[in-house]
Parts: sequence; C-alpha cells; structure tokens
Amino acid sequence: MDKDLENIFLAALEENQDRLLRICSSYAKDSVETEDLFQEVLINIWKALPNFKEHSTISTWMYRITLNVSLRHRAKLSREKARFSRLKSITIEQVKNDERIETDHYKLIFLRNCIRALNDADKAVITLYLEELSYREISEITGIKENTVAVKIKRVKKKLLNCISKKL
Repeated sequence: MDKDLENIFLAALEENQDRLLRICSSYAKDSVETEDLFQEVLINIWKALPNFKEHSTISTWMYRITLNVSLRHRAKLSREKARFSRLKSITIEQVKNDERIETDHYKLIFLRNCIRALNDADKAVITLYLEELSYREISEITGIKENTVAVKIKRVKKKLLNCISKKL
C-alpha cells in the first residue's frame, strides 16, 4: 500500500478508534474477545481501504465494516457453541447503595449485558445510536430506512429500560 492510504487509515483510525472498540465490545463477551474482534476489524478495514469509493464518509464505511465483522464473529461463535457446551459460573456481587460511582458502574455493566442480549438488528441500531450517529448515518450503515431506525430505537430503548429495571 502506498503512503497516502496508510495516512488515510491512521487518521481515520485515530478519529474512530473508540467508537469502533465500543461497537466490538457489544458483540464480545469480555475484554480479551473485544480486543481480538477489534484487531480483526482493523485488518478488514485495512484490506478494504483501496476499494473505498467515498459514497459515504469514511467513518460510516468503517462502522459498516465493524458491524459486519462483528456479526460474522457472533455467527461463528454460535456455530462453535452448538458443538461445545460450556459451564458458566455465577457470581453474585453486593452493590453498595451509598456509593454513587460504584452504582453507576453496575448500571453500565447491566446496560452492556442487556445490549448483548438483544437480537443482532436491535443491537446494531442501538450501538450506533449510543455512538451518537444520526438516524441517517445509522440508516446508511444498516440499510434500514431512516423512519424504521427511529421506530427501532424507541422500541429498543424500552426493551433496555425493562431489562435494566429487572436487574436492579
């Protein structure tokens, strides 16, 4: 690759790295898996960069790749899970009500767990919404009509509120 593409890649990555990482974390079960998924996303973006046609912003294009790689990753895990059964340990942790920071931390954990439990379409829309993308950008990335995005976001917010309320 030439130096111009490398500079474009590095600039776009610097601008979007945090968002891409948060999207990956919505599809991963822990921080190690998130990092692995993020690396896979970067490889895919790097390989696809010469074919970027500028029909959308580079950020939107990168989010679309991140979402597609994350969905493929999730499908791969589902196939593997069907072949193997896992034993999960259950941990119960005491939340101290008098410490606001700790409570907020647990609420964030609950929110992330509720997002992970959503179906892929809802998870994609709400993850992009939480990244403060416009309905138009979410529509471009997901291929869903802009009006449908607005309706989905409203419904997903309600699902998340119910999920979090049950856990608190």
